[in-house]
Amino acid sequence: MRTRRHVDALLWLALAVPAATADAIGLNEPRTAWQQLGGLAALAAAAAVWRRRPTLAFLLAAAPGEATAPSLFTVSYGMALAAFAYLLGRHGPRARPALLAFAAVAAAGTAKVAVRDVDPVVEWLVLMATLLFGAVFPWLAGRYWRQSRALTASALARADQLEREQRIVADRARLRERARIAQDMTVEQLVARAAESGLTVRYDADGAQEPGPTERLAYRVVQEALTNAAKYAPGAPVTVAATRADPRTTITVTNGPPREPGSPPGGGSGLADLHTRLAALGGDLDAGPHGEGFRVRAVIPADASVPPGTGVPVDAVPLPSGTLAHARRRTVLAFGAAAATGAVLIAGTFGWYAYTKTHSVLKPADFAALRVGAEQADVAAVLPERGVDDPPADRAPSPPPPGADCRYYRASGQLFTSSAHFRLCFENGKLVDKTVIPKAGSAAESGDGGRR
Repeated sequence: MRTRRHVDALLWLALAVPAATADAIGLNEPRTAWQQLGGLAALAAAAAVWRRRPTLAFLLAAAPGEATAPSLFTVSYGMALAAFAYLLGRHGPRARPALLAFAAVAAAGTAKVAVRDVDPVVEWLVLMATLLFGAVFPWLAGRYWRQSRALTASALARADQLEREQRIVADRARLRERARIAQDMTVEQLVARAAESGLTVRYDADGAQEPGPTERLAYRVVQEALTNAAKYAPGAPVTVAATRADPRTTITVTNGPPREPGSPPGGGSGLADLHTRLAALGGDLDAGPHGEGFRVRAVIPADASVPPGTGVPVDAVPLPSGTLAHARRRTVLAFGAAAATGAVLIAGTFGWYAYTKTHSVLKPADFAALRVGAEQADVAAVLPERGVDDPPADRAPSPPPPGADCRYYRASGQLFTSSAHFRLCFENGKLVDKTVIPKAGSAAESGDGGRR
């Protein structure tokens, strides 16, 4: 917990540096001390809550820029806006709260643009571009990082699961191999081994084909019967007979009376289990006294072979590549949509800028020909279709006439450069003032007509 607090404090310190120094080095319009303190407090609150409330932290980081800077764009808080948008993408579990936060910032910025005395189209486009590149893109980057981590964790968990399945499959394969080895021993070999171990036993195929290697139940019946004979009737002769009459095979194991004391009858369930399995497959098994001894007789259907254990090979388990590819496609599409939106905004901003600047130019010769006292209707004939919405009125050599309706026009259609402006003021349908506003860095000069 202490380490987290230290990290949050360092985050706030890193974001507070540009917020506190941008004004001093002239990168922002000067702000009051209360505005600067309020911005630093908002960043501190955002740094304190971003782990628990990433959406709230983003809104807190956006608030100072929206309150003090035109169109959200500011050097002081631009880094903080991007940082908390990135953290929102990394730690926000859902996209909906983030999209609602972006919409809220856009709505607040639009309302601010609407009440300011500026060109609303340009300001709104700048707002949208700032929100896109300063918030949406970092949010998408954080969200992509989060998805990559989640997919990596899922892949590791999948690998662990596959490793466990592989061990299970290997164990099953070993069991199947043991069963196969036992299966490959014909009944005759089983009898021969029992004889080698000291059991008096004889195998009689009765001239019929002996059971095939796939008929495991035949082997199991003989194995269980010989085990019981050795245990309960030691020394007694045993006869194993196998008769095949398609589609059935009959296995009979008969032993004589014991010659030595055997084990007392127990509660074993080997023959009972075999009886249940054979009955389920359409066969039969009965066991009981026969003469002075005991007999086990099993009827095994031809299709009663026990299927091998099933296991899913590891290679047959598909990796979650489809999920990963889908996540990558969604991320690429999101970045692509955001980039396309940004390109449209940039193109729209440049297009509107070029249109407004080139369609608000009053030719210097036409301005020079105007005379104070001329009728407004006559002056309108030489005026461009648009005026300047954000004129550099502070550079004017003199204030406009009180009560006059003043309009401003550019003296040049050059883009991205400072230009001289013309001010024309009308009152009662007459031109009462014409003034030249010099471009930035030039000495003030007045118009040739002055005021009436």
